[in-house]
Amino acid sequence: MTLRTGHIGLNVTDLDRSLGFYRDVLGFALLAEGKEDDRRYAYLGDDDGPVLTLWQQARGSYDSGRAGLHHLAFRADSIDQVTRYESALRAAGVDFAHEGVVAHSEGAASGGIFFHDPDGTRLEVFVPDGAEGAPAPHASVPTCGFF
Repeated sequence: MTLRTGHIGLNVTDLDRSLGFYRDVLGFALLAEGKEDDRRYAYLGDDDGPVLTLWQQARGSYDSGRAGLHHLAFRADSIDQVTRYESALRAAGVDFAHEGVVAHSEGAASGGIFFHDPDGTRLEVFVPDGAEGAPAPHASVPTCGFF
């Protein structure tokens, strides 16, 4: 038996702000929410179940310079869907790591957009193919390295 990703849990500093970002900008459905002042959380996902759990337990923004989570990658159905997410994210004022849709590496068919959530967590929305011809930010390292 091979283990697969069940869901991802993220500590966030402001559940309302993060819930708005993941639900309203990225389109995850709210499946359940805990509203006790000192035990706030939200399960986000789709008909298949939870994909992401937000826990209001952090006191500071994400530190990308420490061991632990590197980034989260969400797979889209098409390059058109990736560009729709890009538009929605730009309208929300999101910070991008690279300009527009980029390839995972020189000449790769896979690629997407790379950005940060409200707490600074690195995120990616990608497609396995459809990004042919998109530029690669770096010739020698994968784009999802966020270099």
